[in-house]
Amino acid sequence: MKDWGRQSVVDRSTPQPLWVSVILAIAAGWLMDLGFPDRGWWPLTFAGLMLMLWVARDLTIPRALLVGAVGGFSYYGILITWLTVYLGIIPWLALTLAQTVLFAAGYALLALIWRVGERQWPGVAARLGFLPVALAGVWLIREAIASFWPFGGFAWGRLAHSQASGPALEWVAWLGTSGLSFLLAWLAALTVVTLTEPRLLPMGKAILPLGAATFLVVWPGYPATISDTIRVAAIQGNTDASLFSQSSRGDNLMDHWSVTRELYGESVDVVIWPENASDIDPLRFSESATILDEVVTTMNAPLVVGTITAKGEETFNSVLLWDVPDNPGVGYAADQYDKIHPVPFAEYLPAREFFYPLAPTLFDMVPRDYSFGERDTVFDVAGHTAGIAICYDIVDDAIFRQMMAEGADVIFAPTNNADFGRTDQSEQQLDIAKIRAVETGRTVVNTSTVGTSAIILPSGEELVRLPTFEEGYMLEEIPTTSHTTPATRLGMTLELGVSALGLLSVAMGWWARRPAALSARRPGQFGR
Repeated sequence: MKDWGRQSVVDRSTPQPLWVSVILAIAAGWLMDLGFPDRGWWPLTFAGLMLMLWVARDLTIPRALLVGAVGGFSYYGILITWLTVYLGIIPWLALTLAQTVLFAAGYALLALIWRVGERQWPGVAARLGFLPVALAGVWLIREAIASFWPFGGFAWGRLAHSQASGPALEWVAWLGTSGLSFLLAWLAALTVVTLTEPRLLPMGKAILPLGAATFLVVWPGYPATISDTIRVAAIQGNTDASLFSQSSRGDNLMDHWSVTRELYGESVDVVIWPENASDIDPLRFSESATILDEVVTTMNAPLVVGTITAKGEETFNSVLLWDVPDNPGVGYAADQYDKIHPVPFAEYLPAREFFYPLAPTLFDMVPRDYSFGERDTVFDVAGHTAGIAICYDIVDDAIFRQMMAEGADVIFAPTNNADFGRTDQSEQQLDIAKIRAVETGRTVVNTSTVGTSAIILPSGEELVRLPTFEEGYMLEEIPTTSHTTPATRLGMTLELGVSALGLLSVAMGWWARRPAALSARRPGQFGR
């Protein structure tokens, strides 16, 4: 009788040459990127992921680190090429390399799971049941760590973000962004494990992954319960608000004011301007406050407006709720949200004493460090509670958990995409906004200085969209909702649970290697 506990039941062929693995990893990273805008061919992210997992199957840990680094660089390097438009190659290279290190470490764990999984789960049923879960759990661990480390992390490019147009989008309402990433990784791992299982007949190799994929596709969406509506006017000023803008002081403000004037006489509940729409702080300068006063007085509605504020020595990337004046012609800031997590190396320079001397010309573009906000994330608007997410906030799970806990029934996402020119960055960001709409069950009003501006319903459907780099407005009656999605109730529970499962599987794998390692030692080495 075979010792199934110590002998692999999988008939492996001779491992492929390292150079082949490297080329396949580059191709896998490229395929994964094609699932994101500008192409948006979501099935290719899944295909690239399967290839990436398959390549890891026969790799030793040192080889996995190399191949993972190459694959990670291919994936992130292509995905975020928009970073080079104005900032050049150095910021792109630095961010890509940081993600590459994390990707390589996660890939080495995947290779470890492959190598010990057959010993840990020697039976076909056990291997098909547990190995894909372990592989997907390790993938999720890597995504989770990359989302908060280092310096707050870079949550861009999670697997779920590629599926805004795919049939599995409904799952984010049930399991959240991390939950959808896990399901995609699990299905890809199950497919690879099934196809490489020699004991299964060809029919079985087809039925199992196809059945699982069908289940994921036909699972119903979580029903959104519309509780009320709110009429919004969201403005895209098409203003030159980029880092190297040649515009004059006040141009942003005037561009958005001129578009808003076209709506004078319309009945709305709130007017929404994007991030940095008022490049003059109305809390400190009357010329800006006067313009905002005119808007709220004439429209008879509050204005949500992005600006840069200051308090003592601190500077904040803020959104103000400029309200209808109590006295004729005199408006005021009824509420304020200061960005809680400014973007490192863009809105502040971490460890400035260390990093600045390394590239002073580059970091001169970050002359001031925005402070971390401590205010709540919601505004009371026309009897509704609007969650506020400024630009990169859209990828921050903690921000959305906070605004949902504070009772948000609609979400306003003012942003400034001018720094990325006519690239696919704004489309990638809009896809993330779609995922947030479905995940929270809330309408998301994504308002950009230059685009892409759109209103996304809780179903993920676009109600309206503005062309990029054109001034315009969105004037719509949009639904508000007060129900709580399962994803909102779960919070981090699923992410922590699955990550713990992945770590446990690694530990169990190492433990499973011990009997073979001990039996290989010389007799009597440990005493009797």
